[in-house]
Amino acid sequence: MPFVIPDMHVRIVILAAGKGKRMKSELPKALTPVAGKPILEHLLTSVAGSGLDPLPVVVIGHERKRICDAFGASCAYAVQEEQLGTGHAVKCAQEEVGNTDAVIVLYGDHPFVSSQSIQRLAREHESRGSVLTMMTTVLPSTDGWYKAFESWGRIIRDATGRVVANRQYKDASEEERLILERDPAMYCFSANWLWDRLARLKNENSQGEYYLTDLARMAFEEGQEIATVAIPPEEAIGINSPEEKEIAERIAAER
Repeated sequence: MPFVIPDMHVRIVILAAGKGKRMKSELPKALTPVAGKPILEHLLTSVAGSGLDPLPVVVIGHERKRICDAFGASCAYAVQEEQLGTGHAVKCAQEEVGNTDAVIVLYGDHPFVSSQSIQRLAREHESRGSVLTMMTTVLPSTDGWYKAFESWGRIIRDATGRVVANRQYKDASEEERLILERDPAMYCFSANWLWDRLARLKNENSQGEYYLTDLARMAFEEGQEIATVAIPPEEAIGINSPEEKEIAERIAAER
């Protein structure tokens, strides 16, 4: 039975245009097998199980034919012709997304996000009336495979527990780098706010790219109330290297 949130229509966008150079493979990263199935297939199964969006929009790039051949009509597609960052990738999906109340952004290299976590993200967003709701993950330590989260943004909260920043590793102080709550950058946005702010994004960084995480910074600067939903590190893990693929295989074997 579809999972229904009263008075809120949700579309899901999955970013899968990355070339995956660090994987040292000829396969598109989204087609990299984990536990015998492509990474993206794991995520699409969870999206289908959430009941929120029967036709999620997958943003694809140079390997579009191989991904379309693999997944066919199980999803809609938007094309990112140039690799100009995650913010640009979401903007490429705007026309395909169409009219909606909220947009959830996930990643084609994160196989283990559960349908229940996707539901909770949408439910929290609707109940709090936020412009942005973030998934976050709290690490039990920085040892072992949790080192894979080292470069992720840190969630900064004030004394009341309110989220006031997602500090990127390169900008974090030594004290902030010790924070164990991290930002996987999986977000639910109010659609009107999202499209308006995407048009304002700047690419004034060393990569010349438009980053989705900068939208979180905009929300903080505007003084918006940011809602959060906690997910376990096992669901948050992304696969960007052979080492992270090994971690994912171990997690899959233990689940």
